[in-house]
Amino acid sequence: MGALRLGRHEFPADATLMMAIVNRTPDSFYDRGATWAEDKAFERVERVVADGAEIVDIGGVKAGVGPDIDAAEEIGRVASFVARVRAAHPDLVISVDTWRAEVGRAVCAEGADLLNDAWGGYDPGLAEVAAEHDVALVCTHTGGLTPRTNPYRMEYDDVVADAIRATVAQAERAVSLGVDRRSVVIDPAHDFGKNTFHSLEVTRRLDEMVASGWPVLVSLSNKDFVGETLDRPVGERLLGTLSATALCAAAGARIFRVHEVTETRQVVDMANAVAGRLLPHHATRGLA
Repeated sequence: MGALRLGRHEFPADATLMMAIVNRTPDSFYDRGATWAEDKAFERVERVVADGAEIVDIGGVKAGVGPDIDAAEEIGRVASFVARVRAAHPDLVISVDTWRAEVGRAVCAEGADLLNDAWGGYDPGLAEVAAEHDVALVCTHTGGLTPRTNPYRMEYDDVVADAIRATVAQAERAVSLGVDRRSVVIDPAHDFGKNTFHSLEVTRRLDEMVASGWPVLVSLSNKDFVGETLDRPVGERLLGTLSATALCAAAGARIFRVHEVTETRQVVDMANAVAGRLLPHHATRGLA
């Protein structure tokens, strides 16, 4: 594993990072608009920073089906908020979840460090923006879906091979455009362009994505594949999420996009300690 460079911030090769979700939307599937109001969103930022999150991921458009939000409205929701967070937290990595180059350019101007392209290069200009502003980029696998559409009877000969092929191709293109190789991350994108069996297989074989050499981000928190596997509604998926998180951490994932920072950090650290990548905080049992 190599060092990570996320905008103005650098992290060593053994670092695992918590990316806390901050929704500037009134209709998020999980928090149902709890951080739609700007002050509520800022309170969320303050809370997750106190919990130890190294990254906040700010999103202005619900990932799923919903009312159309144009680029101007999305910019209005996130750009000035990025500026507010940057002023308050100069050492925090600020990510913005968007697929639009126009939005990417606006938030980079306000201090964003990372563009989380959740829709797999749908707008090829977003990678160009990352290169122009010397920021990091997340490259995702969505099976070619149009943004904000649900998967329907998606079929792959090998979903993991397809995810590796697509994300690595995006990553190599970004580097060819001028994005620092240390600043490109790949994400199998659980649930996006996938049914539950696909997402379970990606989780089981995540080590193959890690073996590509690119740092891997996973976004597992409260996803439908967890809910369908355990027959649990949104709001009752924490244990399932953490179980999948432990497997992904053991496989070598580097960044975890989460709702619950404290719980996820403990699971990731425990998995990495078992894997021999992290020393216990202290170890006196049987020694003193």
